[in-house]
Amino acid sequence: MPTALRRRVSAVVAVLVALVMLTACSLSDFSPTDTPQASPTPTPSPTPTFDSQFTRDGTFQSHVDIDGVDFVYTIWPTKSTPRTNLWFPKGNKYFSFTLQAYDLDQELRDKFKTKRKVWLDRIRVDSETTTKSGAVERPYQLNARAKRITFDPEPVTNKNGMLITSPKGAFELRNQQIGDLAMDTKGVTLIFRATVWIQRSAGSKSYYKETIRQSVPIAIFQSGQPTEVTKIPVNAN
Repeated sequence: MPTALRRRVSAVVAVLVALVMLTACSLSDFSPTDTPQASPTPTPSPTPTFDSQFTRDGTFQSHVDIDGVDFVYTIWPTKSTPRTNLWFPKGNKYFSFTLQAYDLDQELRDKFKTKRKVWLDRIRVDSETTTKSGAVERPYQLNARAKRITFDPEPVTNKNGMLITSPKGAFELRNQQIGDLAMDTKGVTLIFRATVWIQRSAGSKSYYKETIRQSVPIAIFQSGQPTEVTKIPVNAN
């Protein structure tokens, strides 16, 4: 074989040997423990199967207009059970609510004497559950004279009830309990009815009666664990 050809063959062989050695080294450095690990998939948050502003936003507020008087219901979970996405069938679940009236024929900061007075006589709350089986429970009931149960022990009152015209009056009830529910419960709907007397005009002695209604859906999430309740101070809300 000519000298030049032998040199070329030797060079090719050397390159091949080097490649084989490099491959062997790479394989020897690889072990099963070096297999790339898949990132853990985060556990998704529970998805409600019951549409609820209260659950989604962590509060519910509605505005019911009666002849220019705006009745505002506000309902929220208390600090005992603040995480509405962890309201399960078992265990107690707590909420608070208020009702206040605004005479929108006047500016918010106008003198109080220019505003129509609204008096709350009775507050009634019923409830009903929505379940997969179709069975219905009524876990929360309330029917009382407002002035006897409101948070303020000395509300402004007259023969028609307690004053709820903003900013001097408001009805408030705290830490109301919804207890154990059937395990297939998807939601609870609270139905509010307030019997009120509305002044026909500011300073008038004439009033008329109305019932202010509002439904509030609350989603319940499936779990074998009970709703966790946190102990809170007596004045917490």
